[in-house]
Amino acid sequence: MSNLAAAGEEPEILFWVGCAGAFDDRYKRVTRAFVQILEHVGVKYAVLGMEETCTGDPAKRAGNEFLFQMQAMQNITTFEGYGIKKIVTACPHCFNTIKNEYPALGGNYEVIHHSTFLQQLINEGRVGMSGGGEFKGQRITFHDSCYLGRSNNIYEAPRDVLATLDADLVEMKRSKANGLCCGAGGAQMWKEPEPGKKDINVERTEEALATLDGNAAALANLNGVESGNAGATPGPRQDQRGIIAVSCPFCMTMMSDGVKNKDRESSVQVFDIAELIATAEGLNA
Repeated sequence: MSNLAAAGEEPEILFWVGCAGAFDDRYKRVTRAFVQILEHVGVKYAVLGMEETCTGDPAKRAGNEFLFQMQAMQNITTFEGYGIKKIVTACPHCFNTIKNEYPALGGNYEVIHHSTFLQQLINEGRVGMSGGGEFKGQRITFHDSCYLGRSNNIYEAPRDVLATLDADLVEMKRSKANGLCCGAGGAQMWKEPEPGKKDINVERTEEALATLDGNAAALANLNGVESGNAGATPGPRQDQRGIIAVSCPFCMTMMSDGVKNKDRESSVQVFDIAELIATAEGLNA
């Protein structure tokens, strides 16, 4: 961003990378995939680089309002210094914080989640796979991020993006407004889970796997982590190959860990929607 500003130029969007997109090895692949899409379609974008700091979301969720405001004001000062107006991010936590909580501190911007931005590019005809790309016919289920869905009512954009793949999209029983959290929201990402019968991410992964497998018996057995049946073993399973699609770095981590926990890494993969689009477009994300 500093290089563009020095040249007297303005980007169409500021791509907010986020902590996970910058430091988490797995989510760095999502960052690269989204950037490859932006460059492929000719979107003029900028990143803050070393000037980008945490939005303050984890601090706020953990109850440290003072630290949150310090982090937020630092970012707002940077935004104002560059005259930033439009921000796109692949992290629903960053999206929710900048969009809904920065205005109270004087930071007012157009903030777009990357699923909505990808949907816009598809609607404009700038992104589109002929025949659905390499994911045509593959079985995919989408896990709703709480901060994208219930907090901001964005349910259709990621599904519209996935629809361009011409895949076999299957919905989990608990989806959209009734979706089940991955277990990492509200600063839970940074602590060990409380003692209980089953971790939330395992419960959610079991539902995703049973949905991909078409295993009605396993789905019926999922009565919640507080149920006496939680963790009970269903009948013989027929593992199917499939993809769990996500749109959040926290969900990516939790669902990937869940797949590992169920020993299904050989048949089920977890991808962000940007990775699916980049791969289908042949961008080798």
